[in-house]
Amino acid sequence: MSDLRTRLSKALKQAMKDKDAGRLGTLRLIMAAIKDREIAARGEGREAGIADDEILAILGKMVKQRQESARAYEEGGRLDLAEQELSEITVVEEFLPRKLSDAEVETAVSAAIAEVEASSIRDMGRVMGVLKGKYTGQMDFGVVGPMVKTRLSA
Repeated sequence: MSDLRTRLSKALKQAMKDKDAGRLGTLRLIMAAIKDREIAARGEGREAGIADDEILAILGKMVKQRQESARAYEEGGRLDLAEQELSEITVVEEFLPRKLSDAEVETAVSAAIAEVEASSIRDMGRVMGVLKGKYTGQMDFGVVGPMVKTRLSA
């Protein structure tokens, strides 16, 4: 079992002991999403399960979904539901690595461009692949993608 999965299992058990219903519900959602991904991986012929980087990608996706939902609820005047989404984000983010600062993101992008010796926009996929491999969960690739594109277009 991966290190991240072990941490999630321990947190789930602790939430049960503490009778923390909100946290427990969110942790169960995380575990269900991981289990779904494992089942899909088995369907693809991978028996070993999923690695921590895939779990981090799942968690990142869950945060993004909840941010969008919270925004929609706030616009619709449903502050109670928005608050619930935000509390779920807090629980999910506990298991993600810390986000990189803007300066660290700039440095990582420069290093990735140098690593693959990217010279044109055609190399963008390789640069993004390197960044996703090293920094999953640490940076918002929706923001980083245009940054890489700008750098390679210049």
